[in-house]
Amino acid sequence: MGRRYRLSASHRLISESLSEAENRNVYGKCANPHGHGHNYTVEVTVGGEIDKTTGMVVDLRQLDGCVNREVLEPFDHQNLNTLECFREQVPTTENLVIEIRTRLQNALPQKLTLTVRVEETSNNFFEYWEEPIP
Repeated sequence: MGRRYRLSASHRLISESLSEAENRNVYGKCANPHGHGHNYTVEVTVGGEIDKTTGMVVDLRQLDGCVNREVLEPFDHQNLNTLECFREQVPTTENLVIEIRTRLQNALPQKLTLTVRVEETSNNFFEYWEEPIP
């Protein structure tokens, strides 16, 4: 079962361990000192046993509430560079998808499998999943 959500956020790709010239070389225009923004699409896919009573893997209201609380409220309309979770790492979309999946994994029932895909642009997307521990 999958669900899509949207959020807007800005970031500047810069590594504190690199010089300005090295950051420009590595990140190109994404190292712009003023940053830039994206309208991200976040896709959350959950799997697991279908509940015999409800006929669902997960209640969509539960999933929506979890995504709102764990993802949309903390990240929507934010500068990712200013958030605690990115204080010591570059707020690339690769790191964003890992952070989102970690937050959701910790908040959703453990029996579910979970894949998170974040589309940054029409050409760039990042996906993160792990096999469940039996």
